[in-house]
Amino acid sequence: MKKISIGNIKIEKTSALAPMASVADKSYRLLCREFGASYLVSEMISSKGLCFGDKKTAKLCEIEQQERPMALQIFGEEPVYMGKAAYLLNRYKPDIIDINMGCPVPKIVGNGSGSALMKAPKTAFDIAKEVVRYAECPVTVKIRAGWDADSINAVEFAKNLEQAGVSAIAVHGRTRNQMYSGCADWDIIRQVKRAVSIPVIGNGDVKTPQDCKDMYDQTGCDLVMIGRGSYGKPWIFREIRHYLETGELLPEISLEEKMQVMLRHGKMLCEYKGENQGMKEMRKNVAWYIKGLPNSAKMRGDCGLLNEYSDLEQMAQQILSR
Repeated sequence: MKKISIGNIKIEKTSALAPMASVADKSYRLLCREFGASYLVSEMISSKGLCFGDKKTAKLCEIEQQERPMALQIFGEEPVYMGKAAYLLNRYKPDIIDINMGCPVPKIVGNGSGSALMKAPKTAFDIAKEVVRYAECPVTVKIRAGWDADSINAVEFAKNLEQAGVSAIAVHGRTRNQMYSGCADWDIIRQVKRAVSIPVIGNGDVKTPQDCKDMYDQTGCDLVMIGRGSYGKPWIFREIRHYLETGELLPEISLEEKMQVMLRHGKMLCEYKGENQGMKEMRKNVAWYIKGLPNSAKMRGDCGLLNEYSDLEQMAQQILSR
């Protein structure tokens, strides 16, 4: 399998797991790695939370050896804190530090972070430069196409970041105002790839192995990153790897294996966060695993009753018995 280089880090050119707050936690990352995800990115880490010694923030920085190559992603709107956060992240020895300039969530944007930085290229440049200055590993940035349809600026924005010294750019082909609606514009990924000399990672609307191959072919991107397309089907990374290697699609996963994966996910989440919190967070994942099954609408309503791991086991048994 071909590999790409981000700085001195080699990554297989298959598919990577996108950073997703409250979804791509350690348990999900390890599961996706088992299924062949070639690169992982952490949940968003607050630069100020890190600088002020918040314990929950520090826990997000922990990396298991099995997760590598992996990036720790930080967000913030002030260059001084972002630089200091990068310095503090060095103790966790990330393979890459990623800067979030693409999150569209109002809570993040309202503070001037995430995709709000698409409207502030000078601040974005200063942030990138400070992070590059203090990081002891390659630095990447994740951006969007622009703020809205009238301000598509990903190309100039990416060129600006390249000048600041970043080692790669990830582009989600939607504007901030689109949030996650509508269709991702893969052409903007292609344009960014043509405009910069550093690797470009494409993101948006990759839901099948064919989608992944199409994104590579249509954009020329160096790596494909998958977010929502992995919800309830972390085995998509295995399917993509097989398709890119052979040109053939794997048979659809059996219901038995799907339930086994769901149970393993739940067990890992409980081990990582404790049964009470783990099962609360598992509910949304279960809704994704059972999507499309007979009576899934009713079962989604039952997800709110999952309080113990044994409840999840019972649900899986009921699904298989039907």
